[in-house]
Amino acid sequence: MKLQNRVAIVTGAGRNIGEEVSKLLAEEGAHIAVVDIDKERGEKVAADIVAAGGKAKSFVCDVSSEADIVNLVGGVVKEFGKIDILVNNAAISDNKHIFEITKSDWDRVMAITLTAPFLMCKYVGKQMADQGKGGAIVNVSSTSGYYGRNRALAYTAAKGGVVNMTRSLAIQLADHNIRVNSVVPNKIGSPVGKDDFDPTRPVVNLRNRPGIPIDLARAILFLVSDDADFIVGADLFVDGGCSTMMPGGS
Repeated sequence: MKLQNRVAIVTGAGRNIGEEVSKLLAEEGAHIAVVDIDKERGEKVAADIVAAGGKAKSFVCDVSSEADIVNLVGGVVKEFGKIDILVNNAAISDNKHIFEITKSDWDRVMAITLTAPFLMCKYVGKQMADQGKGGAIVNVSSTSGYYGRNRALAYTAAKGGVVNMTRSLAIQLADHNIRVNSVVPNKIGSPVGKDDFDPTRPVVNLRNRPGIPIDLARAILFLVSDDADFIVGADLFVDGGCSTMMPGGS
């Protein structure tokens, strides 16, 4: 097993990508802190992991709250004794035009999609540094952080922030043997904040199929494992090759 007895926090773990990441890391031996604002969803994922022979505990956390994050980190350490891995997956989108989005919309997206990963990295990174044994952090960005969209504004700005924040964190935490990287998905699983996955949703990529959560989970497993020991500050695109294609090209 690649992650035997390591402790991993996964945010937004009650469904879709976060759920798949939690289950895959558990299969590889990690003890999982299943973090979600929805108590029932988080408990179900944790129960599924335990039923499959893994170790997991559900934690309810509003990642837009600094106090909740501080309590979460303390609770995970109390339960498992340490933290080795952090996957910042929780996010929401606005899906609005500049003339429609309100400041309240903007602030909420920023709080969950950009400020929350910052705070999680701050407090988990400090815990890892104090432990003195390093760690691995993966931030889930998006192709929306690299390209503009006609129906989202706060989300594209937040995900762009995640990209460069990841690079700065990689530099700042390197002295503590903490590797920070990001993954960059495109239309994987259900849309951000949605429960349902529509396999007929139009996608344009080089694989000619929609992405599914396990596609991203496998990439995250690689980045948090020792297989990626020499990879730091990288943005791993898991987008079926869509970002390599020129719009209008043949």
